[in-house]
Amino acid sequence: MQTIPFEAALAGAGVGRFQRRLLGIFGLVWAADAMQVLAIGLTAPSIASSFGLTVPQALQTGTAFFLGMLVGAALFGRLADRLGRRRVLIVTVLIDAVFGVLSAFAPGFEWLLALRLLTGIGVGGTLPVDYAMMAEFLTPEKRGRWLVILEGFWAVGTVAVALIAWAVQSNGVPEAWRVIFFLTGLPAAIGIVLRFWVPESPLYLLRSGREPEARATLERVAAMNGGVNPVAPLTAAPATRTRLSELFAGSLMRRSLAMFTAWLLVSISYYGVFAWLPAQLAGQGFGFVRGHLFLVVIALAQLPGYALAAYGVERWGRKPTLIGFLLVSAASCSLYALATSAVLVAGAMILMSFALLGTWGALYAFTPELFPTRLRASGMGFAGAMARLGGLAAPTVMAPVVAAGFGTALTVFAVLLLIGAGAVALVDTETRGTALA
Repeated sequence: MQTIPFEAALAGAGVGRFQRRLLGIFGLVWAADAMQVLAIGLTAPSIASSFGLTVPQALQTGTAFFLGMLVGAALFGRLADRLGRRRVLIVTVLIDAVFGVLSAFAPGFEWLLALRLLTGIGVGGTLPVDYAMMAEFLTPEKRGRWLVILEGFWAVGTVAVALIAWAVQSNGVPEAWRVIFFLTGLPAAIGIVLRFWVPESPLYLLRSGREPEARATLERVAAMNGGVNPVAPLTAAPATRTRLSELFAGSLMRRSLAMFTAWLLVSISYYGVFAWLPAQLAGQGFGFVRGHLFLVVIALAQLPGYALAAYGVERWGRKPTLIGFLLVSAASCSLYALATSAVLVAGAMILMSFALLGTWGALYAFTPELFPTRLRASGMGFAGAMARLGGLAAPTVMAPVVAAGFGTALTVFAVLLLIGAGAVALVDTETRGTALA
């Protein structure tokens, strides 16, 4: 019987209205997740006031949230490869929305910690599944750019939560954290309804031995895009069961170790620069770096970083673009260390925001392409877990370094980013323009 390869069928279905709608649905929740993450620092003073705590004690909500994200990324990434993308897609955003909104009504601090932990599990679970699924609906020549654009919704969430926090706190709303948590949970709640529209990944269906369903999904894509329906059954690979240990075996071992190392180091550097150094700078008289308006400026600086990453991953390739952004991020630390005036400090932070968020964009475009379909969500989940581990480790690992001196901390961050660039250089493949395995 004559068959047609999946990539040829996907190309015939086209990239258009269907993928734009998918991008909007995933982007909404991605922005919501950014709001949940950044709300940690913005709500801590208000939480401390409500429950008679110090601000460091109130920041335990952030620790609980990151711990939940670590668990959610590792758990749901694996489940998405075993049970299907769509089921996990709906369950994770349901957890995200329900416990995110309930956080606003926590009657005590212990309740709040538990609710933030559960919210983090949902948020952590959405990220790897969204990227695995989005990648599987895109053709090779468009995939990298679209994945970077999806990451760009993080900047949208950053601006939104900064404006919400500014509006709530400037109007003297009592227990501002309750309003902030409620509003940051709403986009995910809307996302629950929208995600029921999203069909199962056709590539996952095909690799699971469900060829008729995969072809029906591509026909739906073609109908929305004005494309061509598959003219024959799709070429199907035999369905196989997988083990998580396969990520660290055979040809995948080198790229897994390299990319997971990069995710960990970039995360430590990102949270060190944007969560811990601002407190150090505020103590030196640069208090504006913790203001809501400056957070908006920082978020806007991310947009050209994403735009350059979106261009670079298709023009120069995934590896060169990612390594380039890591090197620029490391170099930016030098400028940061030399900053002695408000103008230089602001300029250094804006440049770091541009470079580090371009790095994240390239990471999210490159990583899902490195793993075969049967392990793609697991690989993204493990990468996400490394990022959350970096967020958890940053305060513990970097606090003594930051205490030792501003210059010392920036030197350490620069070295970590250079090591990350070296790790990416060890990846044994370039995926630009290639079909998903």
